[in-house]
Amino acid sequence: MSKDLPYMSSPGTLPKILNKIIEASVPENFNYDFLGTKLGFTGGNQKTFISWAKKCDLLNQDGTPTQIYKNFRNPDYRGAAMAKALKTGYIELYTRNEYAHDLADKELKKLISEVTGKPHDNSTVKAIYNSFKNAKEFADFEATVPKKEKPAEKTKEQTPSNLPVPIQKAQSSELKLGLNYTINLVLPKTDDPAIYDAIFKSLKENLLDE
Repeated sequence: MSKDLPYMSSPGTLPKILNKIIEASVPENFNYDFLGTKLGFTGGNQKTFISWAKKCDLLNQDGTPTQIYKNFRNPDYRGAAMAKALKTGYIELYTRNEYAHDLADKELKKLISEVTGKPHDNSTVKAIYNSFKNAKEFADFEATVPKKEKPAEKTKEQTPSNLPVPIQKAQSSELKLGLNYTINLVLPKTDDPAIYDAIFKSLKENLLDE
């Protein structure tokens, strides 16, 4: 069963239109007015670009640009975007040969002829072949979408439970770990200084001396 493949009636214009798309801003709707007024392609044969672009998923059926269209304008994504567009529009070629883009010219024309059911020297076969080849100049079938840098992990706020343990310097040249303690001492109310002397003496003997 023969299948239709996308093509432009004037495939030589295809690269020129694609280059203009790269330069121009993204329109709300890619229609004949935008193609003629903004991009400068007013000829009847050049209008067949819109049909080609829709079949290759550069444009939605209502003429609005797709994400593939937007990615194509980005130099970092351009090669991968066009490769995806061609694999979408020429899916019948890729169903029969997943490396259709690597075929020699003679083999590619033969494959197009088989898919369309038309002889190799048919004008439509030639237009399909030239449209595919001209668009392929923008494609990179080995390209991958650039990965965004992973955002740096937020540093946890330091709390008493994860603060670094302070290091005390000993009398010797060696270092040892030490712990700092905060002692809240509630002294009894008394007018007898002997009681305070006894308390501080006990602290010195039991806690403060190394």
